[in-house]
Amino acid sequence: MIGVQRRAAILDALRRGTVPHEGLAAFAVGMDRFEAAVDADLATASAGRGAFKAVRGEYGSGKTFMARWLQERARAAGFATAEVQVSETETPLHRWETVYRRLVERLATSDTPEGALRSSVDAWFYTLEENVLAEGRIAGDDAEALAAATEAVMERRLAAIARTAPAFSAVLRAYRRALLADDAALAEGLIAWLGGQPNVAAAVKRAAGIKGDLDAFGAMHFLGGLLTILRDSGRSGLLLVLDEVETLQRMRADTREKGLNALRQVLDELDAGRYPGLYLVVTGTTAFFDGPQGVQRLPPLAQRLHTDFATDARFDNPRAVQVRLQGFDLDALAIVGRRVRDLFAEHSAQEARIRAVVDDGYVADLARGVAGRLGGRAGVAPRLYLRKLVAEVLDRVDQFADFDPRRHYAPTIDEREMTKAERAAAGATDVDDVELDP
Repeated sequence: MIGVQRRAAILDALRRGTVPHEGLAAFAVGMDRFEAAVDADLATASAGRGAFKAVRGEYGSGKTFMARWLQERARAAGFATAEVQVSETETPLHRWETVYRRLVERLATSDTPEGALRSSVDAWFYTLEENVLAEGRIAGDDAEALAAATEAVMERRLAAIARTAPAFSAVLRAYRRALLADDAALAEGLIAWLGGQPNVAAAVKRAAGIKGDLDAFGAMHFLGGLLTILRDSGRSGLLLVLDEVETLQRMRADTREKGLNALRQVLDELDAGRYPGLYLVVTGTTAFFDGPQGVQRLPPLAQRLHTDFATDARFDNPRAVQVRLQGFDLDALAIVGRRVRDLFAEHSAQEARIRAVVDDGYVADLARGVAGRLGGRAGVAPRLYLRKLVAEVLDRVDQFADFDPRRHYAPTIDEREMTKAERAAAGATDVDDVELDP
């Protein structure tokens, strides 16, 4: 049974029409066919190698849902996770320093939901200290000797990274000394720079002997340093999701080409063993992987990602480099609806009434009603369907004793609450009726 707080977070997200960040296993449908392959990829990364998966699907097929389900599964297996949405203005793929910065901002572990860089670095130093003390050559009360020995171990662990990104170890060294000197402001500034934040004070940089801001080349090496810290501090590795990479198709030609090349470069680095413990996942539409403005513009990348989807979808290989999501049909929508209804009812004082009034038949009827208003396309209906089920049906049944959704509610869909794909499914007839994604 899911706890009260997690249940509330899930239902609040569904009311807003967004994908929850946790608790997805409670109502996941269709993910079971990927479980064994995902667990094998996680085991590969945990063993010190790299892993990669491309997830393709149309709007509404569940790409973001799968990405969050994957992250939750990875955290349960001891991984740190991060989800970065690719965009032209904030996180263009070729500007790896911005991708790295967003990665660090969204870095999550099983005990830190976001911004876990500092806690990971502190855990790493603690682990190094414990290793030094375990050797028995230094007394625990000799702070100066312990600090020196810990720094020496740190230098050995980061030797490979220091050859290509000496600033990474320099900042860690200065951060450690700031902690020992109880200089909290300096320590915070150094962690900010290590996380790729711009506009760090010059005095902070001088303390570490560094200049300027992190660039794309340095950020790629910093990722390797971050992986070292995570694994040495007890994490299995890092699951990084690059979501909505199909936005590359809408960017200027030069930006698109640079972005595709950056993705190819990361995959090459992964294959070369330079990112041990990294499980990289990218999500995109079919048009991005197969269309003329996406992956196909860069033949080396297209060759790497090519997967044969000509066979019956029932026989898709979940171990392949690229997997496809089939989206929802009415039966799958009803199954998800029943699971969300049960989740809602579990901690409600009106549990019996909710299960009786919003029975399996009504859940299925609502699925047909919402899909019908989207041109019968159940595949793009899940977001709106679950939003209406929670916010417009279950909440009312829970609060109003005389509310009966069969008599008092008819699902309506306002174009202002719809995404581009949902508007298209509902039958927009003019280009001005379609609002492009930001």
